[in-house]
Amino acid sequence: MNEPLFINPFTDFGFKKIFGEEQNKDLLIDFLNELLAAQNQHISDLVFKKNDRLGNDDLDRKVVFDLYCENEQGEKFTVELQKAKQAFFKDRMLYYSSFSVQEQGIKGDWDYQLKAIYVIAILDFVMDEDNRDKIVVSKNKLMDIDRYRVFYEKLTFVTLQMPNFTKKENELESNFDKWLYVIKNLHKLDHIPERTQERVFQKLFKVASYTALSKEEKVKYVDSLKYYNDLKNSLETAQQEGYQEAQAVYEVKLEEAQKQTEQEKQRAEQEKQKAEQERKLKEEALRSLENERKIFVQSVLNMHNMGLDTVQIARITNRSIAEIEALLGGAE
Repeated sequence: MNEPLFINPFTDFGFKKIFGEEQNKDLLIDFLNELLAAQNQHISDLVFKKNDRLGNDDLDRKVVFDLYCENEQGEKFTVELQKAKQAFFKDRMLYYSSFSVQEQGIKGDWDYQLKAIYVIAILDFVMDEDNRDKIVVSKNKLMDIDRYRVFYEKLTFVTLQMPNFTKKENELESNFDKWLYVIKNLHKLDHIPERTQERVFQKLFKVASYTALSKEEKVKYVDSLKYYNDLKNSLETAQQEGYQEAQAVYEVKLEEAQKQTEQEKQRAEQEKQKAEQERKLKEEALRSLENERKIFVQSVLNMHNMGLDTVQIARITNRSIAEIEALLGGAE
């Protein structure tokens, strides 16, 4: 198998190599400045801090790679890359932010003033609730829901849904576009894109070069990549199995619905035929009654023409004299 040109940033090794090493923190600084530019955020320096309180359990470590750092103003940044969907993901982001809040507590006299906190999640999947709008970057703060304005400026949650970023190399415009393109496609590139000639990207390509890794680093990367691929295959298998199961359920439901529809059509057809049959019977009954009436009237007229009076005709037909008189009066 041919060696890759660049390492995969979605692996634990790749993510930490590119963004988590002291000598490469200018890459993380540039990325964060581009990401948060709309909020007038400009980071000059970062200090990496221990993240041993983030992702304590085995499940977390299987799907999340995180960094915890602080800028020169003391503002806190948690940056995580998450490969797989996780239950209560938003709760998790809020939980992460709580450590940055608690860390700022001061014993003794303290006015509770806090530095800004940013929790940034780079997602290698799409959050279902946002997929309709194909959102790439979502920035969220605590909000006053009645006045539709920000309640608290210092707590920001940012999610990047990388699958929703679909720009091609020739469509890249801003530096942020370039960052998203490189993060998403770095491990698939067979050349350095012409539109990423800026110094920061040149350094990134140098840092991410597979051939530039030491023998020990290559072993660690291969192990990390294997884990990434195993996880990805497991997720895709689970997704496929889930799809097949859902498809099977859908087909059963569809068959049941089709049977029910057919039964309803048959019932409707039977009711239609019954109604038609009843209509015909009613029409035949009406015609029969009309014929009987005509025959009766003609009989009365014949008897009247033979010289019989109304009393005699009434007695013969077993009808009232008034009815016979009415018939004869109508005929005249």
